Amino acid sequence: MGSNQPEGYKKKSKKFFKDHNIEAWDKVEIKKGDSLFQGIILPRNQFADDGYVEIKLSNGYNIGLKVEDLEEINVIGKNPPMIVEFEGMKIPKDKSKPNVTLLGTGGTIASRLDYVTGGVIPAFKPRELYAAVPELAEICNLDTKIIFKIFSEDMKPNNWLKIAKEVTKLSNSGIDGIVVTHGTDTLGYSTAAVSFLVQNLHVPVVFVGSQRSSDRPSSDAAINLIHGTNLAAKGDIAEVVLCMLGSSSHTYGLIHRGTRVRKMHSSVRHAFRTIGDIPLGKIENEKIVWFKKDIHHKSAVDLELETICSKKIESKCALVYIHPGMSTEIIDFYIDKGYKGIVLAGTGLGHAPKHMFNSIQRAISEGISVVMALQTLWGFTGMKVYSNGRELLDLGVIPADMIPETAFAKLCWVLGNYQDENKIKQVMQTNIAGEILPYEDIRGYQIQQGLTEKEY
Repeated sequence: MGSNQPEGYKKKSKKFFKDHNIEAWDKVEIKKGDSLFQGIILPRNQFADDGYVEIKLSNGYNIGLKVEDLEEINVIGKNPPMIVEFEGMKIPKDKSKPNVTLLGTGGTIASRLDYVTGGVIPAFKPRELYAAVPELAEICNLDTKIIFKIFSEDMKPNNWLKIAKEVTKLSNSGIDGIVVTHGTDTLGYSTAAVSFLVQNLHVPVVFVGSQRSSDRPSSDAAINLIHGTNLAAKGDIAEVVLCMLGSSSHTYGLIHRGTRVRKMHSSVRHAFRTIGDIPLGKIENEKIVWFKKDIHHKSAVDLELETICSKKIESKCALVYIHPGMSTEIIDFYIDKGYKGIVLAGTGLGHAPKHMFNSIQRAISEGISVVMALQTLWGFTGMKVYSNGRELLDLGVIPADMIPETAFAKLCWVLGNYQDENKIKQVMQTNIAGEILPYEDIRGYQIQQGLTEKEY
């Protein structure tokens, strides 16, 4: 495979296209045995095996078919030629369609398989994704910009700030919506951070990712891009949200608030869940259905209020999970290294081992903000219930009714913009972007666990 291909690599595929007068982006109907496939012919990357044709089905998935197994192929439609390399070239715009900008940051949604090593590597530019998903051209006029090209595990707070600055410029530019492509591993951190960093949004800011790389037949990149772009172009919302597949049926996407969403599975394509609540809504076949009422609607935005972006973010913050037998050296390390904030993901209602109290007290006395979130994810901090929690409150620990990743992102934002101890505490406990819930929706937690609806 890859560099091990013999001389004449791709000759079979080229001959097949020539013999049947087929070009990339043609709409075709292919018969293979008892199966009939209909879709759009896609170009293949330089590492692809010879002797295959790849088509995009109407459901958004790509499939590869071996040419020698095909019984019949007919061109049933000619699509306008798509340009893969757009650098320095202008794409005609349709004045009747919304204007959306796609910001690329990297991740699996902008990657392909490295057939030499078997790994996943960054490769596709956002504009190449546009070419690979021709349906996007039917939704909107799409501009693209690469902010950076990294996997999300390499994301840092300063990267969040760069995304936020680009989002702010675009929100004030008069476009209709923004899509941000991002790796899924730390996607929830970034959506939360941008939710805090950017205020007075005029348009939807839709983060999308992919659990499987764009050139895999099972990739969810295309359908997530289609859902996300539709939402950005037509959704009556002016918030930071995440839109990814919502179920194993892979027919619809769920719309999650940026401060309440978390990746809850390592590999399935419907990996994201709203924590402590239900999603804001869903999108299926271009139809958007809202589940919640507390949405910041785009139609209600005061355009005279300029979208603003915080100027700074504090990168020297830590997220520490409390666990049995943990050493006080963990907290002491962050103190000695000059960190400004620590989020503790506490046990139960917000607890930490007694033997850590001295180190926590030392951190607070040296001006480090210590925040308590819950590793249970669901539920609220209740640090006044048990003596352990009350003592931590007396030490100056700030309780936070939000998921740990959101608390971490929020603390980075708060410490970058406020210095006063009382103000830091006040802002951390103020609902800024839907991160703090007034109550927990039972539909958010009761995920059946094998029970029928009547049993719970």
